[in-house]
Amino acid sequence: MNNKNKRFRLIPYKVEDVQTKQDTLPYGIKKVEAETIWAKGEKGKGIVVAILDTGIDTTHPDLMDRIIHTRNFTDEGGVNDVWDGSGHGTHVAGTIGASENNKGVVGVAPECQMVICKVLESNGSGSIEGIINALDYVRVWTGPNNEKVRVVNMSLGGPDDVPELHKAIKRVVDSGIVVCVASGNEGDDDERTMEFSYPALYNEVITVAASDENNKLAYFSNNNLQVDVIAPGVNVVSTYPDRQYAKLSGTSMATPHVTGAVALLIATGEKMFNRTLTDAEIYALLIKHTVRLGYESSSEGHGMIRLGYADKLNDLITFIEKEYCI
Repeated sequence: MNNKNKRFRLIPYKVEDVQTKQDTLPYGIKKVEAETIWAKGEKGKGIVVAILDTGIDTTHPDLMDRIIHTRNFTDEGGVNDVWDGSGHGTHVAGTIGASENNKGVVGVAPECQMVICKVLESNGSGSIEGIINALDYVRVWTGPNNEKVRVVNMSLGGPDDVPELHKAIKRVVDSGIVVCVASGNEGDDDERTMEFSYPALYNEVITVAASDENNKLAYFSNNNLQVDVIAPGVNVVSTYPDRQYAKLSGTSMATPHVTGAVALLIATGEKMFNRTLTDAEIYALLIKHTVRLGYESSSEGHGMIRLGYADKLNDLITFIEKEYCI
């Protein structure tokens, strides 16, 4: 099979608005309750996230301090040229980890570090070979202070099951790295029908569906039995090329909320247990921090990411046990 000739594309998304200035805490950050983790003094410091996308605006003031390494796996530009001609990758990166700098926007894990892998060109397409090479690259990448990638964000997809891509994802997950992917935007607003996209259908990844500001399932969000969680993906404000900000919609916008949440949970969980957590343990920790919205599991998986929920639930259980001597 010639994977160089096989292409994956950006999952279709919608640009709702572009602005030159922004000073807000995006609603999605509030929805996933990132602030409850921040209040404990944890903002993702020391956790490295790899973003496989269209690149990034390396000069954006909200992102420039978060970037630890860049690599281009496309034929567009040199090996270190990750300029984002689409805007998609820059937007994804901002939701994951835009710096808390008292201006612009803030990401879910504002102190994480990012390895930027450009696997999609300005037209939104990229070779399967390039994506596989990027996955193998981040799996073994080591930073200047022995940093390792802990989470991968892939807001991309295609209709075909590619065994070589599946094997590459398995290699990444087997090495202890969590992979978060978008479920896809082919939804028809009918929970009775299923829509299929890869790599979202691979069991090894965390597949993310999209909701709106009112916790309603986004009409475009794919339904299938591999959906794991749901997160905000409609009218999401984040960083955009040329130091701008944009409001975008898509499961591509929901996925980085989960990637950022995973980064925070790894940081807090490993400090609590004083050891490196496995992929299965991280997944269990994530699912503990979800709340059902009332949709079919094929639409929302285990539910909406709410990082403050587990603490509130534990407090409630402790109260009940104390009051009723259970």
